[in-house]
Formats: sequence, structure tokens, C-alpha cells
Amino acid sequence: MTMFSAAPLRSSRTHPRAHVVPIVLGGIAALGAVALVAYLLWPTWGSGGANAPDRLPVSVGGTLFNVPTTAIRMKIQRHSGPQERIDLDFLYPSLEPPGAPKHVTADTVEEAMQPIDRVFLSISAHHDALAPEQRTATIYPRYLDQAATSGAADGLTMRMFRADTPYGSEDFYSATSPALTARCTRDAATPGMCLSERRVGGADLTFRFPRSWLSQWRDVAEALDRLSAQLRGPKG
Repeated sequence: MTMFSAAPLRSSRTHPRAHVVPIVLGGIAALGAVALVAYLLWPTWGSGGANAPDRLPVSVGGTLFNVPTTAIRMKIQRHSGPQERIDLDFLYPSLEPPGAPKHVTADTVEEAMQPIDRVFLSISAHHDALAPEQRTATIYPRYLDQAATSGAADGLTMRMFRADTPYGSEDFYSATSPALTARCTRDAATPGMCLSERRVGGADLTFRFPRSWLSQWRDVAEALDRLSAQLRGPKG
């Protein structure tokens, strides 16, 4: 009788421990996930990144780019190897990578709201989508207002898109020497911005910059060419 009565007692004492172990393991896994997300989203104000390499080899769409580490805008993209997309920015006109972002407070927010002084660049795999040059030659002409064409600064032509088209609030700029094509929003509550695209291997490069820079459009076109060459590097 003693032997039969002792067995249930031991079973009842060990049963709760069987539930504690999965709970503890689950808690550890959850804490690890939270720590990973916090690391990826944590602001990088003032972080020098002393241990980070100056440049990273990144493959987008099977095309290799040599990217300055501090030019990468999203911390999660700061690694070498294949990526679907990478977002960068460069100071203009130097085309140097910007420094670490500054922590903005209520006292310094007005100081931080300065005119845009940089080129924004997104590099993404195109997956055989219509090339920017084909879009310029075959798609955009369908939406342009044929009666609203005007010459702009020194060889740059501006054409308006019709109001009833998907690009109704934009204008199309083009030039041949040096080559430049750009779709630009018009100045309104916020200053107009321009979008210029080009294809390099398996990737599309999308540049964004203020419309006001087109007053010196030759300098802008040469800067985009120079930046494209710098990212490919000598072995590109």
C-alpha cells in the first residue's frame, strides 16, 4: 500500500515543472526577438561606427555595387551580399556620404529644417520590368501635353503632363548633352522634387533631388553620372 500511495505524490509534484520549462524557453525566445528588433530600429545618433568598413560590396539584381557604409539610410541594409533594394543619400555637390544623423529636439527642430542638400538614391532589382529608357520613349509621350512645351535653361526642355493623366501634377525635363531625363513635381506647399532613373545591369537606379537644382542642370547630370560610376568602382 505504501508503494502505491507514494507514486501519485511524486507525479503530482513533478507535473508543474513540466510546464515551467516551455514557458521559460518561450520567454527567452521572445526576449531575443525583442532585442533583435530594438537593435535594428535603434537610432544611430552620434554613433561613429568605428568598427564598420568604409565601403560594402552589395549585389542588387546580380549587379555588384561598392557602397559607402555611412551613405546607407536604413540600418537593416548595412550588410554586404545580395539585397533586393538599398537606399542611399549623398551630399551635393561633393557627393560625399553624410555624417551620422543628429538627434533633433524641440529646441533644434527649426535648425534641422534646412533646404535639401543631398541626392537620394534607391537601387532595386528590376526583374525584367520595362527599362527607364523604354518608359521615356513609349509611355510618357502618351501623357504629355503636346501644346505645353518650352525650352528651359540652356538646352533643357520642359514638357507638361496632361492634368487627366497619372502624372498630372508633374513636368518632364529632358536634355541630350549631357543626357538627363527627369519627372518633377511642381512647387506647392512643399518644394518640387525630381526623379531620374537609369538601368545598370540587373538593377534600376532612381535618383531624387530638388527641382530647383535644374537651374544648374548640367552640373546635376554630371553629378548623377559620376555617382553611378563611383558606386560601380573600378571593377564595375
